[in-house]
Amino acid sequence: MNKIVEKEFFSENVCKFIIEAPDIAKSRKPGNFVIIRLDEKGERIPLTIASSDEGKGTITLVVQRVGVTTAKLLTMEAGESIHDVVGPLGKATHIENVGTVLCAGGGVGVAPLLPIVEGFKKAGNKVVTVLAARTKDLVILEEQMREFSDEVIVMTDDGSYGKKGLVTAGMEEVIQREKVNLSVVIGPAIMMKFAALTTKKYNIPTIASLNTIMVDGTGMCGACRVSVGGKTRFVCIDGPEFDAHQVNFDEMLQRLGSYKKEEAEAYERYLKTVQ
Repeated sequence: MNKIVEKEFFSENVCKFIIEAPDIAKSRKPGNFVIIRLDEKGERIPLTIASSDEGKGTITLVVQRVGVTTAKLLTMEAGESIHDVVGPLGKATHIENVGTVLCAGGGVGVAPLLPIVEGFKKAGNKVVTVLAARTKDLVILEEQMREFSDEVIVMTDDGSYGKKGLVTAGMEEVIQREKVNLSVVIGPAIMMKFAALTTKKYNIPTIASLNTIMVDGTGMCGACRVSVGGKTRFVCIDGPEFDAHQVNFDEMLQRLGSYKKEEAEAYERYLKTVQ
């Protein structure tokens, strides 16, 4: 059992949890994720670790309400316990001093991007971070990103905060004014697809984290199959990070929609039980 130490809503559907997990806090690296299970009969869901505090023995997870399990989790309060938290899982981000790193995060993808930004900055790189959201209220972790970035550019679809436009506009702004040695993009699959197309134009090596497609996190279910460079890879055990220019994002988008109908029906059934 892992106790929830702190809970904070970023918006109506996005919440930060600080959870007791001393062994994970001690060994996790940027890019790692955990699998959680709320109770004995609950489904297992993957969540990327946003940060950790080894001294306090805690990890931070940022959760978006997208289905039954995340909806249940967002109703839990500090002091309650999650039945299982397993990790750290996945291959850690390869971090080294490469020069200038352009990091782009969309929506809740900003959370798993945070430790990567921190890691590249501590390795001596110049880090420019682009944060993107539909509106001002959905921009998360900006203050924390500024702590580890040389510059932060905020883009909102509606122009309510920062600059109006998509994440790719912010990326282009940086690429056209200075040499970028590496880019890291995390967010919705459609955002990562166009971010990768942007950097490919300029031959900038780019890493994408495909954590959104994971299900069981062990390679057993096969739901996270993706094509990378024409070969089948499993995001949970081979990734979650891959060469973004080699990922077949169209296939990934199609796979992400496979169970939309069933997920919606399950969520409707859940809502009826809590009303």
